[in-house]
Amino acid sequence: MTSELTTQEHFDAFAEEVARELGTHCRTAELTDYGRGLGRLVIDGDGRALRLCQPDDRRPDRLKIHAALPDETKMIAPSIGVTASSPRHVAREITRRLYPLHAEAAQQAAELAARQEAEESGRRAVTEAVAGALPGARIEEQYRRTRVIWQHDTRPPGEHGPVQVDSVTVLVGASGEGVQAEVSGRPSSVIAMLAAFAQASRE
Repeated sequence: MTSELTTQEHFDAFAEEVARELGTHCRTAELTDYGRGLGRLVIDGDGRALRLCQPDDRRPDRLKIHAALPDETKMIAPSIGVTASSPRHVAREITRRLYPLHAEAAQQAAELAARQEAEESGRRAVTEAVAGALPGARIEEQYRRTRVIWQHDTRPPGEHGPVQVDSVTVLVGASGEGVQAEVSGRPSSVIAMLAAFAQASRE
């Protein structure tokens, strides 16, 4: 069978046989994001996806099988190397070696996604509170932190001359458990702000 894995048609047929051997209502689909050689996607009834690839056409008997994860930018998907001696052998190696790694990686990915969602939710709540206290503030999202920028031109309406701006920049940390603030402007405004902060800290 391995000597026939030289065209995409032959590889597709082999992948179909592997899917039948795996059972669990497996089906195959086109692998669109693989450009190094022959490949095919195998998806089971539980939604688990595997990428069957032939990375080197000089060795058509060697396959690389990758477990697909929902977001592979956060962690490396597990993979195994297999000799394509028969569809049954490949299916057995997937079941014996790759499925346990896939289950472990999927669990870790789910836990990571849950932590990130909780982190983003906490940061979002604090950002909304900060922006609410600074009407008209501008919000800039950054990697695992959010910057809130508020500026106010203190010149009376219609008055010309040098720009006088009171400015507050607040950096909300990854989970919203802490913030950093940088204040600049007229001494009277900054002193009043510091006094209000000190008063709130004592209450």
